[in-house]
Amino acid sequence: MDRSELLENWLKPQFPRISYTLAPASADASFRRYFRVGLPDRSLIVMDAPPEHEDCRPFIHVAGLFRDAGVNVPQVLAQDLQQGFLLLTDLGSTTYLAAFDENGGDADKLYAAATEALIKIQLASRPDVLPDYDEALLLREMRLFPDWYVSKHAKVELTSDQAETLDQVFALILRNNLAQPRVFVHRDYHSRNLMVTGGEPGILDFQDAVYGPVTYDLASLFKDAYVHWEEERVLDWVIRYWEKAKKAGLPVSHDFAAFYQDFEWMGAQRHIKVLGIFARLFHRDGKGGYLKDMPLVMAYLRKTCERYRELHPLLKLLDELENRQAAVGFTF
Repeated sequence: MDRSELLENWLKPQFPRISYTLAPASADASFRRYFRVGLPDRSLIVMDAPPEHEDCRPFIHVAGLFRDAGVNVPQVLAQDLQQGFLLLTDLGSTTYLAAFDENGGDADKLYAAATEALIKIQLASRPDVLPDYDEALLLREMRLFPDWYVSKHAKVELTSDQAETLDQVFALILRNNLAQPRVFVHRDYHSRNLMVTGGEPGILDFQDAVYGPVTYDLASLFKDAYVHWEEERVLDWVIRYWEKAKKAGLPVSHDFAAFYQDFEWMGAQRHIKVLGIFARLFHRDGKGGYLKDMPLVMAYLRKTCERYRELHPLLKLLDELENRQAAVGFTF
């Protein structure tokens, strides 16, 4: 029996004597799929997470943590962990990304709401509740870059000197990331996972949440792989978050320049990882839609490397990979 039949057989008893429709809602970079259940008076979402590939328990756990923090996440109405099905409340179909495409002028309002929700999540943080975003995990993510972007996508074999350079830069980035105060980290807090639901955003795709660096979700939000904003605007939004976070008592640096550097170096870790992930999604999983987003992610990474002298060796390596002439900008 295929997944569609299993899903239908599980859903029917949830709605005895009620007719409903079932239509694809969305898919993501994993094996999970989402369907919208149309009922006479409302709609719901059903998650299909094949248990041989996905585990629904982290989603249920994090949904509870985030709901207790006071943010808007789907409520789990029914579950079948053995088969990998969850029935959820529906947070609508308008992502932040779709809203930006329709009316970019709403960005200030939407991002203000997103940072308010993020601060609520961070204020609820405590250790030993979520997996640690530790050195091993941060480094494993960055290793996706040489394994998938460099080797498989760029089809380049690094020399021993280039590999050593990459290891040294990764160590510098890790040192910064691990020195940052730790909070709950959504890990994919960006325009495709935030829904326009009224005053506060609906938050999705949080099942990989961890306990880690305070700037990580901010880097996901404002250095988004799917939408680009002018640096002056991003700087303003980051300052607004930083002021709110300080006022709320979150453990952010009292020196904004230091905080902004942490934000940028955290972004570098994420961009290195994302380039590897997008390459893997294409070459291993046949998902070519992410290729168009690679140039923006690379532009973010190059900009940060230009700005900080310690990251210039990575910029030189990127130039060598792309046969580009280095053009180093100002440094801090």
